Amino acid sequence: MNETARPAAGSSPRPGMSWRRDFGLWAVVVAGGGGTRFGGPKQFENLAGRQVIEWAVESLGCADRVVVVVPEPDLATTVLAGVTMVAGGPTRSASVRAGLEALPDSADRVLIHDAARPLATPAVVGRVVAALQHAEGAIPVVPVTDTLRSTKGSPVDRSRYVAVQTPQGFWVESIKRAHAGQDDATDDATLVTNCGGHVVHVDGAPSNMKITVPDDLVVAEALLAARLAVEEPS
Repeated sequence: MNETARPAAGSSPRPGMSWRRDFGLWAVVVAGGGGTRFGGPKQFENLAGRQVIEWAVESLGCADRVVVVVPEPDLATTVLAGVTMVAGGPTRSASVRAGLEALPDSADRVLIHDAARPLATPAVVGRVVAALQHAEGAIPVVPVTDTLRSTKGSPVDRSRYVAVQTPQGFWVESIKRAHAGQDDATDDATLVTNCGGHVVHVDGAPSNMKITVPDDLVVAEALLAARLAVEEPS
């Protein structure tokens, strides 16, 4: 198999095959939401001296280039070094499609990441990228730890479910085909699966949290401080 060719769904990676930048790995960071539950655009809030979105972009350092999708009014005022800025749409899926349209023909695979997840680790991102050697899509997941109950009062077997995170990785042709029907979904992997695509799960991380309400910033700052303390040279 040619190292830059798309593998067949469910096939095994070539022995010794590794991810290289010449595979055309790009990233789309979705930052087009208005932050209704947060009370404003959470992606531009301060987190440890930088905007939440800056941390999210930085977490995708393995990508060749990054496309950031922001709300139309913020397009001219949001400045991030080394990224392509495009205007988003009225829904998350519409914003993802705007980001995909900005990818060059040389882009083979893409990581789609929520700007509200500033703490994705290199380990999580690396597992997603590696899994794309033998699948059309790969998503990080974590076990559901809370007890679940249906709205009708019935108990739910939580072992049958996982919580889905980002970044989610896909072959560009697969995710573009999935979005061609203009369907909406909160999860891009759902669209790929609905088209018959092979999507695999990889281990996410509990620390890869999503900023949803203001109190989440406090938790994220504590997690980030702990991580930076470990990474600092002694």
